[in-house]
Amino acid sequence: MRANRAYELKVSRRGGPHRVDSIEVLEIDSGEIALFWDLQPHQTGRMARALRADLAQLDATDFLAKWSRWQQG
Repeated sequence: MRANRAYELKVSRRGGPHRVDSIEVLEIDSGEIALFWDLQPHQTGRMARALRADLAQLDATDFLAKWSRWQQG
């Protein structure tokens, strides 16, 4: 199954001088958070584009394996 059928990307941008954005990858079936990152504003767009590209190209297992290495814990 293609990753974009199993997961949904949610990007939250917050305002303020010390803003920290967040990106969540949600499991569509359960609504649970599979992956999560807090990012500086200058990192958010680049990371979201890379995640969207992989969601469209990889299958769900490969996507999760690739991006789990970079998840903040």
